[in-house]
Amino acid sequence: MQEVLPILVFQTDFTYLEGAVASMYGVVRSVDRNVEIITATHDLPQFDIWSASYRLHQYVPFWPKGTVFVSVVDPGVGTSRKACAARTKDGYYIVTPDNGALTHVIRDHGIEEVREIDETVNRLPSTRGTSVFHGRDLFGYCAAKLASGKITFEEVGPAYDVNDIVKLDIHSCTCSEGCAEGIIEIDDPNFGNLWTNIPTETLLANGFSFGEDVRIVLKRSGEVIYDRLTRFDKTFGNVAKGEPILYNNELMNASLALSQGSFLKAFDAGFGPEYTVRITKEDIRE
Repeated sequence: MQEVLPILVFQTDFTYLEGAVASMYGVVRSVDRNVEIITATHDLPQFDIWSASYRLHQYVPFWPKGTVFVSVVDPGVGTSRKACAARTKDGYYIVTPDNGALTHVIRDHGIEEVREIDETVNRLPSTRGTSVFHGRDLFGYCAAKLASGKITFEEVGPAYDVNDIVKLDIHSCTCSEGCAEGIIEIDDPNFGNLWTNIPTETLLANGFSFGEDVRIVLKRSGEVIYDRLTRFDKTFGNVAKGEPILYNNELMNASLALSQGSFLKAFDAGFGPEYTVRITKEDIRE
């Protein structure tokens, strides 16, 4: 019986507007036609390393151990930033620029070992004259060799200290009885929902209950863009179409949505530390 190879899961900011994805996948198939390729997304926001890190947080735990993830959001392509492969403590592999994209993986899974890709042996040989497409020439190629078993993890390249991995800041929320404050960590761009960094269980442990109205104050760089009583509940259908809701999202964090609408568009919102959110039980204004 043929050995089942690890799956290769790709995420990038390349889009499908031209041939980058096709050429990257072609390299993988040229290494080994039996490697299974799965697309997570190629529509990450351009140059947004935070989104690359967060999306790995969103879906990595749901894949079989041994899966190889290729994450390429690489504004520093061709510069001195490291190209690496990391092995997590629970058995996943992440092939990515070492530019902050491993931030959530470190927190969620821990990194057992990280290796810098040796370009002399793990770069597509025909591409040594260009420095601008490491997704194809380095990350995709090396990941395909790793997933196919043509190289071991140790043969990726030299190991370096996991403490030297580049990390982004992860903001913490604050909670007390009847009050929680945090930021919008990421959006759900298709449905226009805003995901906070406030765990729903933290709200429930501090006096909040599903089915009640709470005061939500959302600010962008200190300016209020949303301030109203909003239903806190489990799912969108518990409010009327077009009504806002604070709900428990798929990662068990409190999130803002419009039922069958886009909170993102309706309130011209976004994500990042400049978007702060305050949730209180009382009907008060700041």
